[in-house]
Amino acid sequence: MKGRNPILWLGLLLVAGQAIAALIGPALAGYEPNAQDILARMQGPSLEHVLGTDNFGRDILARALAGYRTMFAISTLSVLAALALGGTIGVLAAWRGGWFDEVAMRLMDVLFAFPLILLAIGIIAIIGPGATGTTIAIAVVYTPIFSRILRGPTLLLREADYVAAARSIGATDFRILRDHLLPNLTPVILVQTSLSLSTAILVEASLSFLGLGTQPPTASLGRMLAESRNFLSLSPWPAVFAGAAILLAALGFNLLGDGLQDKLDPRLRSRQ
Repeated sequence: MKGRNPILWLGLLLVAGQAIAALIGPALAGYEPNAQDILARMQGPSLEHVLGTDNFGRDILARALAGYRTMFAISTLSVLAALALGGTIGVLAAWRGGWFDEVAMRLMDVLFAFPLILLAIGIIAIIGPGATGTTIAIAVVYTPIFSRILRGPTLLLREADYVAAARSIGATDFRILRDHLLPNLTPVILVQTSLSLSTAILVEASLSFLGLGTQPPTASLGRMLAESRNFLSLSPWPAVFAGAAILLAALGFNLLGDGLQDKLDPRLRSRQ
């Protein structure tokens, strides 16, 4: 139908559903994420354990929901921190230009030179594994992405006629940035934040899988995959459901980002 965006609505539905599950799901699971029942270990889905149990007899549903909370918290905090730091650097570099622009962008180029996962592992090696170290590592590796993404549009917007008009009436740089540039950068920020959350979820899961992310006893979907790989022939359920949870979380934000881009990009709107 005209005016409808099914990708956007599907992404919103997936993200909202999983966010609600992360917030209230662990309280409704019926089991503690770390409660062990050796007699019930490696069971398949049943009425008692909806998604089965792992090799320690822990309820997979309870651990998956707790893992959602951990994953969403780390990914959201890290991406927002990268947006605040990288976005500020990118906008100020484009706005001021000169030596500040050169120094800031060369520093971002240095960070860009490292593969994302390797840079995150290097940062965690310095800070130490855990939720805090993972959050800082992901924030650092995503900072140059937001810096580059926001610098380009700012270079164009600073030459706009309404910016020149605002300067002519004595508006300060802060007021121009707040009232004129930031509203026009909002679509770019929303799209890039959604797409970055999608990949940040995969990075967090990868680091946890390698044992560098959240540490026991905190539940983590990536570590659930790592712990269950030795028992795939006996009970594949922990790996299947943990992998599906990571897939749905990343897919939801990816669809949301694509839907927002289709909705907010004026060139795509004109084609539609």
